[in-house]
Amino acid sequence: MIQLQASQVSDWARKASQEFPGAKPIVLDVREAWEVQTASIVDDVAANGFQLIHMPMRTVPARYLELEREQPVACLCHHGARSMQVAFFLENNGFTRVVNIQGGIHAWATEHDPRVPLY
Repeated sequence: MIQLQASQVSDWARKASQEFPGAKPIVLDVREAWEVQTASIVDDVAANGFQLIHMPMRTVPARYLELEREQPVACLCHHGARSMQVAFFLENNGFTRVVNIQGGIHAWATEHDPRVPLY
């Protein structure tokens, strides 16, 4: 499993867009709705060239087929543990371009965008 630092996500998205034209990279936020309302990376979506999809971890087994297996996916949660589990689940279900954002939204706030609130 590839681990990305929060500061590497924009480079990952740019590279994925070049390597797989037509497959827009996704940041899959697997946190609960209240967490997304508390702290979000929505302001970074346009600037970094990826699509943001919110799919709470508990819903992934029922919803993962909404995603395309060839699409580059970077999983995000609070600190990186839930997103790692989802990334492994996706890999075990045929997804071939999955990475985990190490440290989650907390690392995003501390390493990449201090405007994102910590919780």
